Order: sequence, then structure tokens, then C-alpha cells
Amino acid sequence: MTGLPIDTVLIVGRRRTCAEVLRDLLGSRGISSRLLPPLQAQGSLAAQPPSTLILVPRLSSELDWELTPSQAVKLARRAFEKGVERLILISSTFIYPPSHHHPGYVGEDYRTARPMPGPARCWTEYETRVVEAWADPSRLCVLRAAPLLGRAGQGPFGDLCSSGLAVTPLGYNPVMQFLHPEDLADALLKVLESRRGGTFNIVPGGAIPLRDALSATGSRRLPLPVSVQRPARRLLSRLGLAAHPGWTEYLRHPFMASGDEARRRLGFQPRRTSAQTVFDLIGSPQPAPSYDRFGLDLDYVEAYGRTLLRFLHDFYWRVEESGWENVPRRGRAVLVGVHRGFMPFDGVMLMHGLVQQTGRCPRFLVHPSLVKFPGLANFMTKLGGIPANHANADWVLQKDEILGVYPEGIQGAFTPYRDAYSLGRFGRSDFVRMALRNQAPILPVVTAGSAEIFPILGRVDWKWFRRFTEWPYLPITPTFPLLPLPLPSKWHTRFLPLQQVQKEYGPSAADDPTVVRRISIQVRDRMQEEVQRLLKARRSIWR
Repeated sequence: MTGLPIDTVLIVGRRRTCAEVLRDLLGSRGISSRLLPPLQAQGSLAAQPPSTLILVPRLSSELDWELTPSQAVKLARRAFEKGVERLILISSTFIYPPSHHHPGYVGEDYRTARPMPGPARCWTEYETRVVEAWADPSRLCVLRAAPLLGRAGQGPFGDLCSSGLAVTPLGYNPVMQFLHPEDLADALLKVLESRRGGTFNIVPGGAIPLRDALSATGSRRLPLPVSVQRPARRLLSRLGLAAHPGWTEYLRHPFMASGDEARRRLGFQPRRTSAQTVFDLIGSPQPAPSYDRFGLDLDYVEAYGRTLLRFLHDFYWRVEESGWENVPRRGRAVLVGVHRGFMPFDGVMLMHGLVQQTGRCPRFLVHPSLVKFPGLANFMTKLGGIPANHANADWVLQKDEILGVYPEGIQGAFTPYRDAYSLGRFGRSDFVRMALRNQAPILPVVTAGSAEIFPILGRVDWKWFRRFTEWPYLPITPTFPLLPLPLPSKWHTRFLPLQQVQKEYGPSAADDPTVVRRISIQVRDRMQEEVQRLLKARRSIWR
């Protein structure tokens, strides 16, 4: 960058925002730049075109732009006509809609057909219009930055963490990415040096749960049900508090982005994690703690393991487990189970048993409906549940952890009681592909007794209920839905010997449908045989 002449970079944005911070940080790195508001920038482009134009729009809490899309389009067209070499647009990861269907750390090409909240729609429209206005994509770079804090964070999250009272949705605690302004400046320098075009997520290392971020900054939470969030936020806004109507979904579900493309193509590596960014904001001399990228909280697991989970496991369902010698004490494995009872109790009991007996906490792939509703979303996330997809499965296994999978999917959980102990189809046998691709053994496990906690005796095909819960139907059991308490059946769980598929096949076998299907059938048949043995051996459903 030492060969750049003075005033080759023009930053367009408002003062006291990210634009001003970027100008100061670029200056500290030897890059002289000018910062102009939109109207003055129009005249500057005509009189003295820079080599690089940087647009820094900011979306306020009321969904108003400080650099409007129309102004940005005019600036982009004028700059292109005047021979400006490159255009850089500072966008935002707010473009990725927060949702219980969010798959985790998404790439730049992530798209969804589901309804988007206001900020996501605003950023999508903004990017689209600017990209269309700039005629040469090879000379256009879009940097989608994670939310900024501190002086640059004059938007919803900066205000939220610096306010005395933060309104949050009751029963939710999503993990968040917070980017330090200096890391954004570093990414901008990488773009200026490499002269690359394209779209890149600029995100920090790791993530931090929202409650921990608010606690660290001294903000007191005011948890309210989502149904009363909007009127409450409007009222608090009128009282001068940082309530930010329209941003509720971003405090309810995650919208994390992956920085792999920026690392690969730009060589950008963030120097701070999300937690370090928060601790820098408050000026804490203490080192920032590390957090799980999906929200697993081992202290939470331990606390519930001493109380609720211990009661359910040891006294209510009296779970008897065998085959512990088959569970690896270290290294990766794919735990394949049978899910019955339509509530996630069997997975939670498996997790509790593994933690107590081996000290290992498995990470289960979970259906979106388990993180949709308040309370349950926080519970499943802190116990280690992660969105079900191949990328997340690979991440778990490559960390040499145990990955929990229920290959029958949600249909298995809703199996009528008359067929509860007949295993259904194992879907697309993705668990086999995960094991082969990551060279992990398969650990089958079966349980007799979990189907009786909510024995499904009938079903109601109710369209509204299916859409609301994302369940296949409304199950009718002796206690549900009138009194949704599980019955105290007696459980017997058996871990089967490991199936060492990695010793027989290499990673490329994951792409061979014949091999995948053969292994899937072998695992299913072994599990079905063991289920029948457990049923024959038990003397009673209840004792």
C-alpha cells in the first residue's frame, strides 16, 4: 500500500459512524482518505475522482438509511462514468435472515425462500441495487461485516450492549458475532492490496451468547414474550431507551456467517473473537472467556445433570444402560439412535448418561422445531444441539467429538405406538456418509421404554398446527395434548459394538451409493435385532 498517492480513497458515509472509524484506522495504517457525506461526494467525484470509492451505509434501528439506496446508486453510476477503478460496499451480515432454520455458519451464496425480517430485506435490496448500478463486477467488492460494537456500533447491537436496559425475547439466547472495527479495517486493507472483486463475509473468530454479551457490558435484560415485544419496544423507544422495534428476530434466532471465503481468497484472519470484541468495548483487563460456536454450555450441562436430568434418569424413568465398554473414551464417532416419544427426552437422557459415565458430551443434530419455541430453544442449544446439516456434522467429527444422529428423522419420533419398535427407513443414510467422509466409526444405540412416555394412539391432521409446530401431525396420547406430562415408563438402553467402517472403506466411499446403502442396512438390522432382544428381556413396561 506504500505506493498509493494521497486522496485515492473516498469514503462516503456519515460522521460518528463506521465510516469515520474506517477513515481514522486507514490513516493509522498510512492510507490517506477523505470522508464525505453523500451530497458532497457527488461534487467531489465530478471534480477529483478517486481510485477507490467506499460506500458505508448504515441502517438505523427504525429501518432508515443514512446513505440511502438511491444516493448509493447515483454515486456508483457517477463513479463508474468518471473512471473510478474500484467500488467497495460495506454491507452487513444482517442480510442473512435469523431463523430457527438457520443452518449455522453460512457462506456468501446462502439464500432462503422463507420470509425475511425488515433489516434482511433492506440489505438485500441495497446490495442488489448497487451491484446493478456498477457495470463491472470484477471491480466491485462487497464486504458483509458482522455487527460492530463500540464507537462504530451506533446501530441496534451497539446501543443494546451500552444501554442500561435491554429488551430481549423470553426463552431465547442466540449466539452472536461481534466484529471489532479494527478487524474490518484490516479486511478493507486486504481488499485494497489484493484488488479482488466479489462478496466476502467479514466476521470475527467464534461467537458469544447474547446474555453473556449483555452481562459483560452491564446491560440489564428485560425478557419479554415475543408476542408483546413490538408494543413494548415502541413504548421504550418513546421513553428514550434502546428498544429497536423491528429487530426482535435478531435477538431470538442466530444469523451467523462463515468467514472461510475471506480467509481463503483475501488472506483475512480476524485478530479478535466476538468475546474479545465485547471485552474491548468495556475496557476489561481480564482475558475474554471462550465460548462454543453453537452455544454449548458445559456449566449448564453440569448444573442440570445434578438436578433435573439426574431425577429423570435415575428416579423417574430409572434408565438402565449397558454396553459402556463399546463407547470410545476418545476420538470421533457417529452415535446412531432410535428416537421415539416425539419429545427430545431420549436424546437428552443419552447425553446425560454419556456425560456421567464417560465425561464426553455428544453433539446431536437437531430438527428446527426443537429450537423454534421459547425455553426449548435455549435448553437444546445449551445442551449441545446443533442444526442438522453436513457442514456442522463434519465440524463436530473433525474435532474428534461424538456426533449424535437419529437417521429416521422426525417421522421416527412420531411413529404410532403399534409400530414403535419397528425401525423405519433410515432416510438418505446421511449418517453413513458423515462417518465415511470423516473416517469415524459408527456407534449404534437402542432404547426400550422411551416409546411409552408418549405412546401415540391417534393423530389429527391439522394444517395450522403442522405449519405452526412443523410437526407432521398433532399426536394423541394418554396425556398429550391435554396434560403434556410424560409417563414414567422403565427404560433399557444398550450401546452396541462399534462398526469400524473407516477400517474397511476410505473417505471416497461416501460418494458410492451402493456402499452407503449396504452399511446403512447393516446398522439398521443390528439395531432392530437388539431392540427385539430388549423387548423380550423386559418383564414390565413400568418396572
